Amino acid sequence: MRIFIAKDRRKWWMLSFAFVATVINYLNRQTLSVLAPVLLQQFRISATSYARIVFAFMLAYTFMNGVSGRLLDRLGTRIGYGLTIAFWSGAEILNALSAGALSLGIFQFLLGVGEAGNYPAGVKLVTEWFPPEERSHASGIFNSGASIGAILAPPLLAWIMLAGGWRTAFVAIGLLGFLWLLGWLAMYREPEATGKGEQPDRLPLKSLLRSRFLWQFTLSKVFSDPVWYFYVFWFPQYLKVAHSFSMREIGETAWIPFFTATLGNLAGGAVFTGLSRAGFGPATARRMAILIFSALMAPAALVGGISSAAGCIALIAAATFGYCGALANLLALPGDVFPKGAVASIWGFASMGSGVGGMIFSLVTGWLVDHYSFRPAFVLFGVIPLVAAWIVWVLPRKTEPAHRLSQTAQV
Repeated sequence: MRIFIAKDRRKWWMLSFAFVATVINYLNRQTLSVLAPVLLQQFRISATSYARIVFAFMLAYTFMNGVSGRLLDRLGTRIGYGLTIAFWSGAEILNALSAGALSLGIFQFLLGVGEAGNYPAGVKLVTEWFPPEERSHASGIFNSGASIGAILAPPLLAWIMLAGGWRTAFVAIGLLGFLWLLGWLAMYREPEATGKGEQPDRLPLKSLLRSRFLWQFTLSKVFSDPVWYFYVFWFPQYLKVAHSFSMREIGETAWIPFFTATLGNLAGGAVFTGLSRAGFGPATARRMAILIFSALMAPAALVGGISSAAGCIALIAAATFGYCGALANLLALPGDVFPKGAVASIWGFASMGSGVGGMIFSLVTGWLVDHYSFRPAFVLFGVIPLVAAWIVWVLPRKTEPAHRLSQTAQV
């Protein structure tokens, strides 16, 4: 009994590391967006040029997602996660040396290289430490780090910028990752259930590429994740352009949609649990939850037609709540179908779809804002979550035991 309790406590400690890493990940990622009103003015960067800087981040993020997942499955969670956060923290600090759009784009590219490893590592950790019935809940907790980081970013970065300048903000946030790394290397140990017993479950790349689930899941990410990137990278600039918010006002209000995103992460696991208790199987319950939360993102299409800043923020807050509720269940899907030794690879490959969608829709956003306004952009990002939800709904529902998948990789 004591051994069981100790192990049960340990898994929550390990999950807390993934949570904190994701908080730091989003503090790093949001530094650019929160400081964008200042940087765009200082370096005379247009919306189209800013979109290209975001594109540079997404290009690196896209490519490295396919690489980082395989590396994490080979190196293991402890070493792989540590290398990932060390690289992105160093890249964040380099952003302080930016002298214009070109250098900022280069440093954001390097940041994307490192940040690509966070979600494959977090999904791998959850799959290794938690049984299937707890993974939606655990995934929601770990992913809530993204919204917590996004909540903290506007007031924290606005305060640092006003007190010490934008270069100080990049350095201060970058150093947080190295503090996390010290604790991680000192405390993290692989669970007893992994190690030797789990290594045979790592699947060859050719076997993974034969999976219909992998390709459909990746396609769903093309349409789902750009919604989140839109709010992460463009929301502070939207407040400035559409509602004439100052840097101080951005710091005071831009955290609100990310607070509701935190609630969405917790609600995602709760809805899955409720549907499961109502008699739905895991595959159907996860898909129903994703569909419900995706529908909450659609009303954001009305944002561009509302003059009230409070009303716009409320609709955006509902959309981020819906996105994170859906993602809490989406994060758990690969673990339902694939063995533990392959989930980082699956998630990394699927996140390449996320990056492709992020790059495409980022450029589209910049063009829409420069040539029209934010209004058509909000319509676009109100519609595409429904496309993603439909793709997930028609994913193969049959889950197979790990030993069969490791032999056939067929879904």
